[in-house]
Amino acid sequence: MSEVCALFISDLHLQPAHPATTAAFYDFLERHARHAQQLYLLGDLFEYWAGDDDIADPYHADIMAALRAVSDAGVAVYWIAGNRDFLVGARFAEAANLTLLPETWVAEIAGQKVVVLHGDAQCTQDSKYMEFRAMVRQPAWQAQFTAMPLAQRKAIIAGMRADSRKEQGGKSYEIMDVTPDAIAEVFAQTGTSIMIHGHTHRPALHHIGDRLRYVLPDWEPDATPPRGGWIAIDSEGAITRHDLRGAPIND
Repeated sequence: MSEVCALFISDLHLQPAHPATTAAFYDFLERHARHAQQLYLLGDLFEYWAGDDDIADPYHADIMAALRAVSDAGVAVYWIAGNRDFLVGARFAEAANLTLLPETWVAEIAGQKVVVLHGDAQCTQDSKYMEFRAMVRQPAWQAQFTAMPLAQRKAIIAGMRADSRKEQGGKSYEIMDVTPDAIAEVFAQTGTSIMIHGHTHRPALHHIGDRLRYVLPDWEPDATPPRGGWIAIDSEGAITRHDLRGAPIND
């Protein structure tokens, strides 16, 4: 019987205001992630992250403890930053006992060479977001921002989120989705034929010639129908998509 080598999740947007999502995350860690060899968190695990000086927050401390428990069970846990939690740093990684990866990473799993990423950098038609992303990913900007008091940072982020929601209302799905050229560039640069990413909240398996692009879902158990799930790679190299209950999704 094949074993689970790796699990991939993204876009949970964890926050105290969404207890059902938090509960589903804990259930996933206990029932599934603890029994895998590797767990990849591909961005936007949190609704937002204001800086590693917020690790003392009880909600955040519980999340980190849950991730550490998975790591302590022998699972290698990896993190790629999303557009909401790119300020996660070394203190969080140490507390959760996970490994921070660069924004594009090639993993070799059960004979499969897979490129993993969050996906926001490939939404190149959204020029305004790309300008914002280029600014906030600069070390100088991050140093200046994290030097502010935590409460001030959270207020600024709340304002940014409100502005973002307004702007998204006027943008088409096509603008907010990844572009074929950006995806082709990642495949070419990494020499891979399999990609797993999140960000777009449009879960699917895309066949691009002989290449496969898997898109992870966002998580919202209270939605109708419920949203959420993960991707798994087993010891034979088979890749499967799963819904929030863990049931396989037939592609």
